[in-house]
Amino acid sequence: MSQCPSCNQEIATDASACPACGATLQPSSPQPSPYASPTMTPPAPVYATEVSEGDGTGGVIPYKNPKALIAYYLGILSGLPLIGFPIGIAAFVLGIQGLQARKRNPVIKGSVHAGIGIGCGAIFTILWGLVIVLIVFALLAGK
Repeated sequence: MSQCPSCNQEIATDASACPACGATLQPSSPQPSPYASPTMTPPAPVYATEVSEGDGTGGVIPYKNPKALIAYYLGILSGLPLIGFPIGIAAFVLGIQGLQARKRNPVIKGSVHAGIGIGCGAIFTILWGLVIVLIVFALLAGK
């Protein structure tokens, strides 16, 4: 219930005129919140165009593509003398599998890590393969 502004009679809140004096009533407008800023506008919606990984690294470490990540680390470790030969082969194979996973699901990252694994794996496999062959020839020639 509310009161008529002209005669102060109690009237229904949804009445359009006072039944006692006949004064037309204006619909009450909602009062603004006292806590709202007068210049406050609602924030513009943000639309995501690409799903990011949302981790603390900013998507730099491709944890959703473990084959590419393992290929990267094995590619770096394949630079170790002699034991780098089998590690380089594993880095090369896992790098290719990491690129295939990235191609199947473009949301996951890791193409650079896979590429580094493939490159280092191939280079060091060839290098250590040649070193092993030279060592074998040197041993056979020394007999």
